[in-house]
Amino acid sequence: MAADQTTIFRPAPSRVRQALRFLWPLFGLVVVWQVLVMALDVNPRVFPDVPTVLSAGWKTIIDGTLLTHVGASLLRVSVGTVLAIVTAVPLGIAMGVSRGISTFLTPPLRFFSVLAGIAWIPIATLWFGYGFGAITFVIFNAVFFVVTYNTLLGVSTIPMPLRHAAASLGAGHWQMLTQVLLPGALPNIVTGIRTGMGFAWRGLIAAEMIATNTGLGYMLFLARDFYRTEVIVFAMIVIGIIWLLLDRLLLAPLERATVERWGMVQRS
Repeated sequence: MAADQTTIFRPAPSRVRQALRFLWPLFGLVVVWQVLVMALDVNPRVFPDVPTVLSAGWKTIIDGTLLTHVGASLLRVSVGTVLAIVTAVPLGIAMGVSRGISTFLTPPLRFFSVLAGIAWIPIATLWFGYGFGAITFVIFNAVFFVVTYNTLLGVSTIPMPLRHAAASLGAGHWQMLTQVLLPGALPNIVTGIRTGMGFAWRGLIAAEMIATNTGLGYMLFLARDFYRTEVIVFAMIVIGIIWLLLDRLLLAPLERATVERWGMVQRS
């Protein structure tokens, strides 16, 4: 078991090194940004220089506003994603094992998948008002349809002879679900979660600009009203860095480990 875990999960320092290697080109972009702003003498209201952005960012850290906004955004995306996963996975499995359910639900699934996320913001505010409920609903929609489709795809790729073999060996419905269908579909499910959370993160920022008074999206929107371009740029940087860290340190390793453990790929 220890050897298997070593094979599947890479050490945390290795993940950190990979994340830093991935972020390194962004540091070069910061240097280019500072050089261009200084060389072209850009008006700070149009685009600030690096020290101004860092100073504004440090103030938001000191007074606690950044922590408040980040915490609110992470809580919303976490709750919306969990709700989407616990409803999408059972539905995707049901569609994968039942031709009738799949035939009936596939057209609306494809229809609503193109509307997931930002398109739901106006009606979400009408249904839930401005606040946690509306934003969570937007995030739920961004993740739900992607995970459902990927779960359906994962179950559909499990060979029928494998299912028949499990049934012939006495596997009941629960054993078929936990030992055949769910493990077989898990690589696709995790890929769907990773993709859906990318959509959810974008939908979250857009929804927070309209439907709440906390969060990173609101931080952007409020700074615009006061012509605080340096705060806008800093918030954009924080949004990008948080997503990169989530993706590189959590989602990508989880996807890789799942594929190596239950998928058809072996770690080289």
